[in-house]
Amino acid sequence: MASRDEIRGAGGAPRILLDNVSVSYATQRGRLLVVDRVSLAVDRAEFVVLVGPSGCGKSTILRAIAGLNAAESGIISVDGKKVDGPPEHIGFMFQRDTLLPWLTVRGNIEVGLELAGVPSAQRTTRIADLLTLLRLSEFHDAYPAQLSGGMRHRVSLGRMLAYQPAVMLMDEPFGALDFQTKAVMGRELLRIWETERRSILFVTHDIEEAVALADRVLVFSPRPARIVAEHRIDLARPRNLQQLRTDPAFTAYTSAIWETLGDGEPVSA
Repeated sequence: MASRDEIRGAGGAPRILLDNVSVSYATQRGRLLVVDRVSLAVDRAEFVVLVGPSGCGKSTILRAIAGLNAAESGIISVDGKKVDGPPEHIGFMFQRDTLLPWLTVRGNIEVGLELAGVPSAQRTTRIADLLTLLRLSEFHDAYPAQLSGGMRHRVSLGRMLAYQPAVMLMDEPFGALDFQTKAVMGRELLRIWETERRSILFVTHDIEEAVALADRVLVFSPRPARIVAEHRIDLARPRNLQQLRTDPAFTAYTSAIWETLGDGEPVSA
């Protein structure tokens, strides 16, 4: 578990801050502007979801926060420290599970502990705790090929949690799953988030998933990415996507976000 200071962020600063950030790529046709003067903040223990058209630059924003892409202009900071390389205490979860096929569930999670520099004497307890948290205890000696898609994603989540990141960047981690498995993984993620209280920045194309998970949903324009709307999701927690689908407030939120995506113009919400 992260310390109280790690969860709060340095000096009460936002956990993540982007100030007027632009990102470009060099192509054969010249400079391609992907992110255009984006400003956003994610507070400690806050769950923020990014939605927008495919290819608009959402994933680029996550990679810039992780120090994998350099900002062309503007400032990115994590816990008040400017990002000029991969920051400490950041975990990144991709759409593909990227598990190591030659390692068991326990072994794949232990990779995260090794990256975190946890002494071997402490790993057994931490792995046992994570296996219990992820409901994978009885599968600790199984290999990835023996697991369902949802279980593989839980192992990937466990490997990231083992690193004990204060910030979790998640790039469509459940995008390849069927609706039922995605709903289960969403419940699992919310249960773990409510226990671990990390700051999460989550990218998805699924509007229902966004509303079910988020404290706030930020809507982006087509490339280059600009924030065109912010929706604060005032739904009681804990949440269950299957139950929420019959809630009129849930329907109103999803309809408002769809309307924003259709217009692609700045609005207030």
